[in-house]
Amino acid sequence: MNHRSLAFRLGAWYTLLLGATFLLVGAGTFYGLKHYLRANLADSLRRRSVQVEQILLEAPPDASSSWIALEILTRVAPEFNNRFVRVTRLPGTLIYRSGPPGDHSFNPATVRPFAQFRVAAAAATQTVDDQHLMIRATPVNAASGSYLVELGVSFASMNEGLNRLLDLLALLLPVLILCAAGGGYWLVSRALRPVDLTLRLPVTRSGDALQRLSISLNNMLGRLRDSLQTSRRFLADASHELRTPLTIIKGELQELTRKPPLCHSDVRERVGSVLEEVDRLEHLVSGLLVLSRLDAGETQNEWVEVDLAELALNTAEHMRLMAEDRGIDIDLSGLGKAVIRGDRARLKQIVVNLLDNAIRFTPRGGGVALRTAADASGGVLEVVDSGIGIPAVAIARVFDRFFRVDEARSREDGGAGLGLSIVKSICAAHGAEIDVKSAIGDGSSFRVRFAASTPTLVRKVYEHERRALPVTTDTDRVDDLPNPRGVPCDRLR
Repeated sequence: MNHRSLAFRLGAWYTLLLGATFLLVGAGTFYGLKHYLRANLADSLRRRSVQVEQILLEAPPDASSSWIALEILTRVAPEFNNRFVRVTRLPGTLIYRSGPPGDHSFNPATVRPFAQFRVAAAAATQTVDDQHLMIRATPVNAASGSYLVELGVSFASMNEGLNRLLDLLALLLPVLILCAAGGGYWLVSRALRPVDLTLRLPVTRSGDALQRLSISLNNMLGRLRDSLQTSRRFLADASHELRTPLTIIKGELQELTRKPPLCHSDVRERVGSVLEEVDRLEHLVSGLLVLSRLDAGETQNEWVEVDLAELALNTAEHMRLMAEDRGIDIDLSGLGKAVIRGDRARLKQIVVNLLDNAIRFTPRGGGVALRTAADASGGVLEVVDSGIGIPAVAIARVFDRFFRVDEARSREDGGAGLGLSIVKSICAAHGAEIDVKSAIGDGSSFRVRFAASTPTLVRKVYEHERRALPVTTDTDRVDDLPNPRGVPCDRLR
């Protein structure tokens, strides 16, 4: 997962906002329910307290304590209803106190008097946390005397319900946030997936603006698809057509250089210069043809298992002569077995282009190391050189087509600025990632990481016959031209 991708960032913001919303809703639900239950409990206390007050107000002036207690037991039944009732004749004579409740949620004998009988003229409510009680105290002035009525109810069951709700929220909120993260990432990835120009919007025959918009968008997609196909076809056809005359020109010029009448004149030097330019042009056209076919998604029908170590070793042996001519040593001691699936010819082209690039930009006496390895995530191919390095400002553009860090030097070596672009396109076709690390004077390191399982690719099959493409590198220069023995024609070398 790419943590810097737009899909990941949008999914993360979506998850953050939705998670914050879930937390606020959960907190609001908990505290709202808590306030609602406490309000209901206080209202229940008020109504039950009115019943006891009514008993005292209806009592005769000579009512005894036993008569008041009997009336409370009969009409209120505090033990059965799990309530606490205490009636005190002011200034401090206990008239009645209820017994233990049926659910044993509190002990009436240990409940302290309400504020030591210092109460205001109006009713007041307080909570006794150690007994989990909410108590309402009401002063009553009756014909039989002045009383303080204390009526309480346990909120232990309410707290138990709130704790269960809190546990449920603590369990559900992480699950909801994870579901939001997965759903958000899926929706964002689906919304940001590449546009398939072969698909069309459904056109509903409604006759309104939506129908006209759908038709316009479908026409636009069709024109874009036709334009892309025309551009790719033109590039492929032009590259293919240019290769034939260039091959013929090159063959004719090579034949002319073999004829003795031209060997001792300046014509041979000019022909060598032309051959050099033709060779460079041929390399450019071959690179364009490779890129056009890679852009079109053309790959071989059957992919095979390829050992990167064996492929790198064989390729390096073929290029060792070029390295020796430049006084560069190729280190192959770091080749570890790494088996991947892919197009062998294209994978070889990656090794050739990276190795050729390292050799060309490494001074005489330097070295190039070729390494392969395998780990849990897949196979790794690495090419490290001790060359001149790449400026920091140019690293981001090294894979652009026709980009050269040093225009003069690259053209002198025959480079067309397509080698690394071809490598990038082949890596993309194989689901691989390539990165580069470099600094001026410290050399460069190109690392290609292949996934453990290469994704299924969409293969576009052209109507014309498939042909295996030649491996195109910047090594096809005038150095490979034939030269008759003993002919002093240094221009050709």
